Amino acid sequence: MRLFRSDSVRLATLYTTVFSLAVIVLGAVALLAARSALKHQLDARIQAEALALAQEYRTEGIKGVLDAVEERDRTPGALDYGLLGEDGRPLAGRLSGVSRPGWATLRIPGHSDELRILSITMPGGRRLIVGESLQQVSVLDGVLVGAFGFAFLGVLVLGVASGFALSREVQRRFSEMSGAAQAIIDGDLGRRIPLRGAGDDLDALGATFNRMLDRISALMDSLRQVSNDIAHDLRTPLTRLKQRLEASLSAGGAEAQTMAIEAALADLGAILDTFAALLRIAQIEAGTRRAGFRSVDLSALVTTVAEAFGPSAEEGRRTLSAEPAASAVVDGDAELLTQALVNMVENALRHTPPGSHIRVGAGRDERGAFLIVRDDGPGAPADELPRLFDRFYRLERSRSTPGSGLGLALVAAVARLHDARAELRDAEPGLEVRIIFAQERPRTLAIPNAGVMRDAGYSR
Repeated sequence: MRLFRSDSVRLATLYTTVFSLAVIVLGAVALLAARSALKHQLDARIQAEALALAQEYRTEGIKGVLDAVEERDRTPGALDYGLLGEDGRPLAGRLSGVSRPGWATLRIPGHSDELRILSITMPGGRRLIVGESLQQVSVLDGVLVGAFGFAFLGVLVLGVASGFALSREVQRRFSEMSGAAQAIIDGDLGRRIPLRGAGDDLDALGATFNRMLDRISALMDSLRQVSNDIAHDLRTPLTRLKQRLEASLSAGGAEAQTMAIEAALADLGAILDTFAALLRIAQIEAGTRRAGFRSVDLSALVTTVAEAFGPSAEEGRRTLSAEPAASAVVDGDAELLTQALVNMVENALRHTPPGSHIRVGAGRDERGAFLIVRDDGPGAPADELPRLFDRFYRLERSRSTPGSGLGLALVAAVARLHDARAELRDAEPGLEVRIIFAQERPRTLAIPNAGVMRDAGYSR
């Protein structure tokens, strides 16, 4: 009963009904056309025979016509004839009783079938009648009706069988999808919708759902990881904050209490910055900023960021150079792209020794437009490069420096929002961070400004 309530059965029934009606209409049209063609052919034959006998009358007289009619009556398969005198008395042939000239379709005594006849009046008042049985038309009707009857039955059987088979297959695949969804509801988050590999619409639907489930699973894994990271990485600053506050209570003088409270406030500010960075990453990964995408000039972005961080680099005895491309325009969020580049530059300034050279650039190669920050500092071990985009992950030597370990996570989130790819590689020496944009869809051009540049606590 569930099968017969399915939409696929209803659709198959509808198609079967439509095709059956089409066969009926086609059969009726074909039958009418065939009958019309056969009757036209019979009329042409009868008319040609009547004209031939009329010509015989003009050349041979009445005796020639009588002889011709008698001879044709003895010929098997010939037409039916009749020759009537001036008074209507039959002179020759089997046809008689026709009162008026012209075409007629009637049943004449002595004939089992209807006849199609043509009656013409010859000189002297005599009348010539030529006719042929319509049995051929009846036979044709029977053949065509039988053929289209079998065709209708075949369409009906095939429609029902194919509809049932299609419904069973669609129902089976929907059951697989429903089973996978139920297993996921029951807690089996690794379950996916099976694909047949046929490339049809149901496979495409299943693949889309699988990608959605993969995305949901990744977000849940990320949420669990963030929860664990917060529990572990914020324990130390919160413990330190608690100790500073306790120390301020036992401090002997006002100056000592003030210093303890200021240190506690600094720790609290770092914790709030960490939560702000986590919130910003979550907002980026939600994808709500896509609606405001427009064309962003990466070269202008590089120039703006390099000019803003030039004094900071000089103060730390480092050199910062900009290498903008002639044309590097992508479709994206100017504020987020600027924030990502700011974090990349901030990280390079924070984790390179004095005398280092930092290059900030934009360009385009065979893979698409890109943003790049490269330094010649100590770099990072090759085996740790894949983990540098993880939240709260920091190299061992960087744990004593300011930062929360969320910068590369923010850069990676911004890249994913823009359908781009964030990469890290050894610059030999130093570290290279690159965002590669594979697709660009130009819109209204947006020029970033230095007002959106702030520290996101990015560290490696």
